[in-house]
Amino acid sequence: MRAPITVIIPTLDAERVLPATMSALMEGLEAGLIRELVLSDGGSMDTTPDLADAAGAVWITGPRSRGGQLRRGAEVARGDWLLFLRAGMVLHPGWAKEMRAAISEPGAYYFYLRLGGRGAWPKLRAGWANLRARVFGLAYGNQGLLIDIATYGTTGGFADAPRFEDVAMARALSGRLRSLPVTAETQARGSAAVVRHDASALRLVWRRFQVMLSSDPRARAETLPH
Repeated sequence: MRAPITVIIPTLDAERVLPATMSALMEGLEAGLIRELVLSDGGSMDTTPDLADAAGAVWITGPRSRGGQLRRGAEVARGDWLLFLRAGMVLHPGWAKEMRAAISEPGAYYFYLRLGGRGAWPKLRAGWANLRARVFGLAYGNQGLLIDIATYGTTGGFADAPRFEDVAMARALSGRLRSLPVTAETQARGSAAVVRHDASALRLVWRRFQVMLSSDPRARAETLPH
């Protein structure tokens, strides 16, 4: 029986963070879950291609655009299930057992986010992300995505966009995303892009909250994302 999962990771100069991600995937290889690893690159100038070659990964290149890279990775995937991760994301031990149970039927799953780093800020951000995903179904890229190929096809695939491709996917999977008891850990970042991303998430949450409170079907139809 063929292994069911294609792992897809978009990369760009990821030599420092990629080894930890690939090391955590060994659990899935040993469990017979991972069919292939696809690294979809956006123009790395470091040793990322060498890491891909050493790991026996499928290596594809194209314009720098995380959404486009994810999309191209899915297009070459041969697995019945797609596991989208980010470079630097580390799945905690035990993930293979949970995924094996999950793939018994079609679906889309996200993981519990843990952010590494000092101070309270990473914990607050991770707590907010996990709450947002659980209550509003808005799980984003740093929470991973495990999805069967048929369900992925119904979304139209990832948008070819440099940012917020995960926001669009979460909206496309509205009402269908479920949590999986798997922890995905990554390092916290404190950039302006992160702030913009969280602001976008907050706007979507507010829209969902308005929908929940509205008693007018027409208002709900206008407010729901398309």
